[in-house]
Amino acid sequence: MENINTEVHNAYEIIKEGGIILYPTDTVWGIGCDATNPEAVAKIYKLKQRAETQSMIVLMNGEKMMYNVFKNIPEVAWQLIDLSEKPTTLILDDARNVAPNIIAADKSLGMRLVKEPFCFKLMERMKKPLVSTSANISGQPTPLAFKDISPEIVKGVDYVVKLNQDKINGKSSTIIKLTNDSQVKIIRK
Repeated sequence: MENINTEVHNAYEIIKEGGIILYPTDTVWGIGCDATNPEAVAKIYKLKQRAETQSMIVLMNGEKMMYNVFKNIPEVAWQLIDLSEKPTTLILDDARNVAPNIIAADKSLGMRLVKEPFCFKLMERMKKPLVSTSANISGQPTPLAFKDISPEIVKGVDYVVKLNQDKINGKSSTIIKLTNDSQVKIIRK
């Protein structure tokens, strides 16, 4: 198995040139890119055969990155992050400083703080959020292991991270939508 630092370096080199990667996350395998690069985001929509009206989420590695993208973060968001025992995606209002084609029509954006070492270190190097969407064609089942990812997806990315390819993942994250006016809606448990 490759060294994590080597894989972070290799993935970073692809991402900074506008490429897309296939990588392990704290939930399922993801397809990702620089969340501030609209051309790279468009490549992911095309590969997944997904309408740009179906937004994707971004991964972040800390509070500083969150405040760079969301001016107002409701207090309940911090409580949910602190109390969640499993990976939780929060959809927050008024996203900024990311590619416009990743922000939903209502100006919201899904984000998840990660602890997974590869993702965390990659974003430390990028100093930007990382797009994360399941490694499947839109409408197809989400693969729970690397071996279940369709060849079309594997061939369609610019780089495949050589870590955790033998691991069976749990399931997708919980998704909770939080609005600036304190409304809370569970989208997926």
